[in-house]
Amino acid sequence: MATLTAWKFPTPDGAAQVEETLLSLQKQGLVRVHDAAVVTWPEDRKQPKTKQLHNLTSAGALSGTFWGMLFGLIFFVPLLGAALGALGGALGGSLADVGIDDDFIEGVRGEVKPGTSALFLLTSDAVLDRVHEALPAGSAELIRSNLSKNDEAKLREVFDA
Repeated sequence: MATLTAWKFPTPDGAAQVEETLLSLQKQGLVRVHDAAVVTWPEDRKQPKTKQLHNLTSAGALSGTFWGMLFGLIFFVPLLGAALGALGGALGGSLADVGIDDDFIEGVRGEVKPGTSALFLLTSDAVLDRVHEALPAGSAELIRSNLSKNDEAKLREVFDA
C-alpha cells in the first residue's frame, strides 16, 4: 500500500535538496517513490511555487492535475482557475477516500509558510531507519500522512530519534 506523506523543511530550498538523496535511496531499493512534488515558498513571495519531481517517480506516477488540485486546495494557488472552485467539493470527497481529508489539508496549510518548503511523497516499501540515516539531521519534519495513527507514531519515532 502506498503512503502519502508531507514533510516540512525550515528553509525554502530544503525540500528540493532532498531530491538527489531520494533518487539514491530508490536506486538502492530502500524506498519506492511512486510520485513526489515539492513546494518552495521564499520569504518574499505571496504564494508558493510547486514542482512535480518526474525523475524520481515510477511508471504509476500521479498526474500533474492531481498535484495541481491538491496544492490548489491547500495553498489556494490558482493553478486551475474557476475549474478548481467548481470541482472543490467533489474533489475533497474523493481525496478523503485516500487519506487526504480536511485535517490533512488544514494541517499542511498551517505548517508551510513563507520561508519554508515541503516535500510531498507517495511511497511504499521504505526501509525507514536507512532512509532516516540518509537525510541530514533535523532537516525534515513529518507534518501529515495518511497512515494510521499507530503507524504514523512509529514513523515520527524513527525520524525524531
